[in-house]
Amino acid sequence: MKPIVLAGGSGSRLWPKSRAALPKQFLSLTSERTMLQDTILRLPPSAVSNPMIICNEDHRFLAAEQMLRAGIKHDGILLEPVGRNTAPAIALAAMLASKNDHDPILLVLAADHLIEDHEAFEGAISRAQSLAEQNKLVTFGIVPTEAHTGYGYIKAGEAFAQGSQVAEFVEKPDASTAFKYLESGEYFWNSGMFMFKASAYLRELKQHRPNIFKACEDSITETESDLDFIRISQADFEKCPDESVDYAVMENTTAACMVSLDAGWSDVGSWSSLWETSKQKDVNNNVCVGDVMLEGVSGSYINAEQRLVSVIGLDDIVVVETKDAVMVANRHKVQDIKCVVNELKSNHRPEFEFHREVFRPWGSYDSIDNGKRYQVKRITVKPGEKLSVQMHHHRAEHWIVVSGTASVTIGDNTQLVTENESVYIPVGEIHALENPGKIPLDLIEVQSGGYLGEDDIVRFSDRYGRVK
Repeated sequence: MKPIVLAGGSGSRLWPKSRAALPKQFLSLTSERTMLQDTILRLPPSAVSNPMIICNEDHRFLAAEQMLRAGIKHDGILLEPVGRNTAPAIALAAMLASKNDHDPILLVLAADHLIEDHEAFEGAISRAQSLAEQNKLVTFGIVPTEAHTGYGYIKAGEAFAQGSQVAEFVEKPDASTAFKYLESGEYFWNSGMFMFKASAYLRELKQHRPNIFKACEDSITETESDLDFIRISQADFEKCPDESVDYAVMENTTAACMVSLDAGWSDVGSWSSLWETSKQKDVNNNVCVGDVMLEGVSGSYINAEQRLVSVIGLDDIVVVETKDAVMVANRHKVQDIKCVVNELKSNHRPEFEFHREVFRPWGSYDSIDNGKRYQVKRITVKPGEKLSVQMHHHRAEHWIVVSGTASVTIGDNTQLVTENESVYIPVGEIHALENPGKIPLDLIEVQSGGYLGEDDIVRFSDRYGRVK
């Protein structure tokens, strides 16, 4: 059985922790590991082969590094040049997994779900496998615990040994309809997890959405491998329709069936979900993460990342503090975070996409101060890593080494710069920075100039393939 892990979501409902450049699947929200790592490590190793991960181009190094840190072996990170929803993503994985006349059973998982009862999950996987071997297309239906209006539902049809037929997929209901679903016992939450043979899925997709099938087939005619990454044709994939696997296949096939799952599942779709699933509630039903002080507070979720957060005399609220943003909401209104995120995006605010600390394949930088015509960053370069050979049209830079040793190239000159030493890079000068040592390189960068945006970078060479 081959796990296919879909890691392309944006997780905007968990802003300000989750942002476009670092969405929730790459964050540690429910354990010490990231959600992507937990998704793979909870699988029974005796039952599955190396996973294939699917993510977008911008997140490729995040996915690769998290696999490396967790010691997870994989069969490649498939890069989507543009987002086209789940039906095409699964098709690409099925086609690639089917090469060399293989026809594996695919276990399709979202990278950002919580599953608490691993034993129950393994049991559901086993039941689904027996159905997938019979060319069934299996979806996992979550046994509902409340009349939830935030999930789509699956109505169970005729029952058999390992599961049931799918009678109907239904959209997110209103409150009264959700209550009727819960009372009937016939409806289950749609988890977005699936299992089927690669050939069975592709056969149904070709029948019901031949345009998606062809676009995906054309996209993988000539794949390109680059380190851990698998690249496909952007021009061909851009022609592919945007459609979910539910709409494209599962609602149209007669081979759809469902296995029920009661394993402490959550899609961690909001801050209230983290409050609900937490086992760390205090006597007043509060969940506190980080340096938090409360007085007269109940039923609340407080997450402090960088500093002390104190709350007094409030109930049922969510407070999330990061280095550059604070979000306060009624716990029952956290779905409206999307309105804030949409406004940030429309106003081109950097808080929509980036945290103050931004991770790069070579390390990270933290924008610790800025003002008119200047910006200050703390830069950390991992041992043996190197930034691109680059230049800037609008800014000069001054680098002061705090710890470690830097190999700095400015024009045709390369020199070693050690602790408490500095160098100056004039506007328009080609330069590069490398850590030749065995410990992390920390330096302070002071930028000055009329324009300090990250898009004022002209790259001439880059070991991470970022030259365009």
